[in-house]
Amino acid sequence: MSTLLPLVSSPFYSYEFPTRHRFPMQKFRYLVEHLKQQKILSSHNLYRPGRARLDVLQQAHSEQYLNDFIHGNLCDKQLRRLGLPWSPGLVTRTLISPNGTLLTAQLALRHGIACHLAGGTHHAHRDFGSGYCVLNDLAVAALTLVAQKKVQRVLIFDCDVHQGDGTASILQNTPEVTTCSIHCEKNFPARKQVSDIDVGLLPEVSDDAYMQAVCDTLLLAISQTQPDLILYDAGVDIFCDDPLGLLNVSELGIRRRDAFVLQTAMAANIPIATVIGGGYDDDEVALARRHAIVVEEAHRLRSS
Repeated sequence: MSTLLPLVSSPFYSYEFPTRHRFPMQKFRYLVEHLKQQKILSSHNLYRPGRARLDVLQQAHSEQYLNDFIHGNLCDKQLRRLGLPWSPGLVTRTLISPNGTLLTAQLALRHGIACHLAGGTHHAHRDFGSGYCVLNDLAVAALTLVAQKKVQRVLIFDCDVHQGDGTASILQNTPEVTTCSIHCEKNFPARKQVSDIDVGLLPEVSDDAYMQAVCDTLLLAISQTQPDLILYDAGVDIFCDDPLGLLNVSELGIRRRDAFVLQTAMAANIPIATVIGGGYDDDEVALARRHAIVVEEAHRLRSS
């Protein structure tokens, strides 16, 4: 088996976007550049996803919502809830990204581990977008693989600082997929959904207490579900200086978390696909380096 770590990305992920907007749209480009500089990403291990088919997206989303979004027919209320300005560039990246997570999951099933340099849009619900998330790539990938009988059980292990409310809602009646969210209880969204496993942390939780929660929860989730695949949302908005985070986890704490999750999956011989999730630092270069931590840890394990 090749030691090269499969990485999935698209040049369309970062597009022309309002510079003063809260969402750091250029972080995807900076992430690719950083991993190239680190010699972790090259033409030999880069996989480029295409646009997802509508029937694939309809595994998780309603046809009406998809059509309204693609053709720019969302109303002002829907756009405010989404939090992103509609544009053809947004449509292009949005229709590719869920396919990127699906491709990453397929590569993980083949190679044991793979990383998507985007994804984790867990606030998107079946028929509306929310919190900068248009389509729910985690739900799309899980439901598609189950429908294709590529897997029998999937664990979505979501460590973004915000609860994966859209994922929980879409998958609430899907016993083949276990949703697990470790998040800051007092953070967005105000109205939480019910995941299969929810761990709501108090604000200002720091490294050791956070790691204890991650360790206990992951081991419990694996024991209960015995998954054929883990989809891991490695959000870095848990970082102490993230403006939308409210937790107090250091960069070393993020690295400890990612290393533990990846090592635990590999030790149990469970394929794992990672997505980058949330992160909102105004310094997008520093943010991209933070997002790179999960990829660096995967590369280290893959190469050892």
